[in-house]
Formats: sequence, structure tokens, C-alpha cells
Amino acid sequence: MTLAELAGYDGREGRCAYIAVNGTIYDVTSSPRWQNGLHPPDHQAGQDLTEELTKAPHVRAVVERFPVVGTLEQALPEKASRGNGKLIFGIIAAVIIALVIFLAL
Repeated sequence: MTLAELAGYDGREGRCAYIAVNGTIYDVTSSPRWQNGLHPPDHQAGQDLTEELTKAPHVRAVVERFPVVGTLEQALPEKASRGNGKLIFGIIAAVIIALVIFLAL
């Protein structure tokens, strides 16, 4: 799941509340400490809370008790993904041209 996808699980308006910590996504929906996706004083579900957890008064093991629902992935930049498609197309085109020339001999 990307950060953009994770943002949709903010616990508001009946949505599930997910948080990411160290690349793992946890479902905190059922926790009474995450009502409406907010963990007082200011932690909102739907985000990567890895940095915030380093300042938390409790240990990471508290978060690790929640069900794991996935892993956090980095979204590929749009330009990079388009560039890869062009590269693959170029390779396929070169193979087809080479095959046509070989068969014509």
C-alpha cells in the first residue's frame, strides 16, 4: 500500500483506521485509543507514524499487538514509470525488427 492509499484509512466517517510503522501497516480500528482515527493528542490514522513513535511514551511492542494488514510501499514517480514503458517498448521493437530481418534472409 502506498502513502496515498494509506491516507484513505483515516478512521473518520466509519472508515477503518490504519497506521504504518517501520514499513508495516497495522489496523487500529478496534482500539478505544484510536476513536475516529485520532490517538490523543494529535496522531491521526492514515499516516506513517514511524517518526512519531520514537517520541511516544510507550514502546513499539504496543503497536505490534495490532493486526498487520500490509506493508508500506513507495509509489514510483510518474515519469520513471513512463520511462520504463518506453524502454520495454524499444526493446520489443528491436527484437521484432531483428526477427523480421533474420527471417528475410
